[in-house]
Amino acid sequence: MLGIIGIVLIFAMVFGGYALAGGKMGIILKALPFELMMIAGAGLGTFLIGNDMGVVKHTVQDIGKVFKGAKWKPSDYRDLLCLLFELIRLARQSPVAIEEHVESPGESSIFSKYPKVQADKIAVELICDTMRSMSMNYDDPHQVEEVLDKRIEALEHHRMHSNHALQSLADGLPALGIVAAVLGVIKTMASIDQPPEVLGKMIGGALVGTFLGVFLAYGFMGPFASKVKAVVEEDLHFYQLIREVLVANLHNHATNICIEVGRQNTPAHFRPSFVDLEEALKSVKQEAA
Repeated sequence: MLGIIGIVLIFAMVFGGYALAGGKMGIILKALPFELMMIAGAGLGTFLIGNDMGVVKHTVQDIGKVFKGAKWKPSDYRDLLCLLFELIRLARQSPVAIEEHVESPGESSIFSKYPKVQADKIAVELICDTMRSMSMNYDDPHQVEEVLDKRIEALEHHRMHSNHALQSLADGLPALGIVAAVLGVIKTMASIDQPPEVLGKMIGGALVGTFLGVFLAYGFMGPFASKVKAVVEEDLHFYQLIREVLVANLHNHATNICIEVGRQNTPAHFRPSFVDLEEALKSVKQEAA
């Protein structure tokens, strides 16, 4: 919603201010289709040259994040903590019983209580791979933490491709706007014998190219890149929470303490309150009883 409001505000303030100052929209509207064809077309071409098909598809999908925001909501963090609580408690009570949930999370009665977490392949793999390794006596907290850190860093590197691609496009658009403007000046120079009023309109049309390149770069592509980066970083907190809880478990803290460590390491705007989490955990215990 904020993304749509931002776009409307950009157009209203830029073109509204121009019109109120006495600017003539006719010159812009006449030149806009041709300038947009050159700048947007060249921008798309450079985008395709500079990225492979996987990054192109990923970037197109990630543009939706500008309007949707982060995938994980506060209730999802609470559900994740409840899921980890159930898994850790069961693993300590019966190491054999946990195997069916870790080996087949898609069919697990515990995972199925939290369908959004269950549907996320990365979250499930982080949980199951770590708990499986614990059952194989790979339980050194520092080594496991290092492995999880590397996996999350690799995930971050992969998901930042869209941000880098959009930022590169934003950096190049002003220069492409200058290219379009220079071509407009060349066209104007070829008609130097025309009267001043004709030349003025032609020069104005050429300058639309410079305007459009800067406008698209700093009004859209740059903010899109920043928003995608912010959303990726927010979503990564979900996986970092898994790391915090599972590493605390390897330090042999009480199950409630492990969950509290995770809760306190959750970003403030996603963190469930202590009371809310306690109520959710009580419900989990009652269901299991």
